[in-house]
Amino acid sequence: MALIAAFVMPHPPLAVPSVGRGQEDGIGKTLAAFHEASEEIAGLMPETIVFITPHSVLYSDYFHISPGTSAQGDFSRFGAADTRLSAKYDEELAKEIARIAEENGIPTGGLGESDAKLDHGVTVPMWFISKHISDYMTVRVSQSGMDPADHYKLGQSIAEAAETTGRRTVLLASSDMSHKLVDDGPYGFAKEGPEFDGIVAKALDEGDFMSLFMISPTLRESAAECGYNSLMVLAGCFDRQKVKSRLLSYEGPYGVGYAVAAVAPSERDESRGILDRFLEIAQAEARERQSTEDEYRALARQSLEYTVKGKGNLPLPDGLAEELLGKQAGVFVSLYKNGRLRGCIGTISPSTESVAHEIIQNAVSAGLNDTRFEPVFEHELPFLTYKVDVLSEAEVIDGPEELDVERYGVIVSSGFKRGLLLPNLDGVDTVDEQIRIARQKAGISANAPLKLERFEVIRHE
Repeated sequence: MALIAAFVMPHPPLAVPSVGRGQEDGIGKTLAAFHEASEEIAGLMPETIVFITPHSVLYSDYFHISPGTSAQGDFSRFGAADTRLSAKYDEELAKEIARIAEENGIPTGGLGESDAKLDHGVTVPMWFISKHISDYMTVRVSQSGMDPADHYKLGQSIAEAAETTGRRTVLLASSDMSHKLVDDGPYGFAKEGPEFDGIVAKALDEGDFMSLFMISPTLRESAAECGYNSLMVLAGCFDRQKVKSRLLSYEGPYGVGYAVAAVAPSERDESRGILDRFLEIAQAEARERQSTEDEYRALARQSLEYTVKGKGNLPLPDGLAEELLGKQAGVFVSLYKNGRLRGCIGTISPSTESVAHEIIQNAVSAGLNDTRFEPVFEHELPFLTYKVDVLSEAEVIDGPEELDVERYGVIVSSGFKRGLLLPNLDGVDTVDEQIRIARQKAGISANAPLKLERFEVIRHE
């Protein structure tokens, strides 16, 4: 096999002495593991190292591979402009990764790079690697906003590309862990931080990539991780293979978790078709949720499925409850795939003749017209779950003191700009935060005068 090994390394700039200026002494275990991993890489004599980074060009629906023949980077952002690194790009392998990924339905390529400089997700581990080996080419690949499953598929594509080109390849997953490990750290403490890091560290030590798949989006967000999807790319490189995986070090004295790990392929093992196993579990969970749908959620699902399958607009089903047919209201429909938001569109006030019509219309818009996401594909339908919020009539209020983030949604207006935020959302804990996000969605500046309205919802989830 051409993909000979993979490594996990963090990317704290302070690990580089010209940046850390003594602070690096506080992460001695990480520094030792950096050098241990780099020595192993040198001993493998790779022709190419593929870096997966969370800090280069990031798109919601596209994996970016840095184009061109070469790139340079430095640590000027961190006060050490004289510490410079350069990379010679492996154009052949980069093109083959993009080609295979596209064939696998994963949008990948070199479009849209405005800054070609190497980012610190690459330069930090590269600085250590360069102390032990310099004669290798590089491919730099960015994470994306796509599902962990799509990152796993990208890993499969990278492994296949290495095989077809015959390129002796090492993959480097640049990945910090939680940023919320200690109270006096730059991001504070959250109990989910150590929980997330504990799961990841154990998975890396045991080669248990299925446990990575099972980490919930809520836990990831609460832990404020940086690099989980790099790990999913690494996992995908070893689909249906046994691995020899070792956690070389883990520590987080400055409030950010740093893990260094080495993964080597072993023999073929069909039982480690981890993506297929995960998709079976995800589909079963979606079916279970669909089996408990009320009329509102079922109508949303039926509407989107009908349209995505090419049948046009769903006719109004027979036998709907009078509360769906005899009432008008604004409605928001939210779609979720594997626990992550997949689309959300709604109407602040009624735009059709009934709540039922509003749901039918907005479910299709959430699936096909939310510009933050690619339109829903037919193969995704079995994995989707639905939430429907029916809005009460909005009322003008005098100030933030009349809001409650759990009970009331908010509408902010300034001139012709208007933004809305639903109540009781994960991660929105204060009225100030609720108003700030609504302002941001509407494009209203922080010092512009505001008209505030509040509303309640009946939530079906």
